[in-house]
Amino acid sequence: MDVLTNEILYQKTPQELTALLYEGLISNLEEAVDLIDQKDFIRTNKKLQKANDILHRLGVGIKYEAGPIAEQLDTLYNFMASQIIKANIHKDKQGVQNVIKMIQPIASAWNEILKKKTHNQSSFAKKATAYENSIMRTTY
Repeated sequence: MDVLTNEILYQKTPQELTALLYEGLISNLEEAVDLIDQKDFIRTNKKLQKANDILHRLGVGIKYEAGPIAEQLDTLYNFMASQIIKANIHKDKQGVQNVIKMIQPIASAWNEILKKKTHNQSSFAKKATAYENSIMRTTY
């Protein structure tokens, strides 16, 4: 993940920040798998702790008004967090890979929705601009 400045982060929408959190989560988990292979358990521990911190932040951002899916997502995040803790204790590469397999489809779906939303918004913005331009021409 590229280094992000505070200025860039403040310009992101909550949905874009969620996408960045998913990216960071997957990145930390993949790095932890590599570090387990290298038997660098101190750095593995730090990566897995960071992954759990990201999961916690994702959980805090859940809007429970969304209904049952929000509660299910919260339960899934908690399950993944417990799996990461177990994998960290035992330095279990397979346990980390299982969490990666769980989070990747969610992250992919989120990014797909984000792309569609961005496309729809830009389409709407073009139509609104065209409408505003036509109004401006007819009033003068």
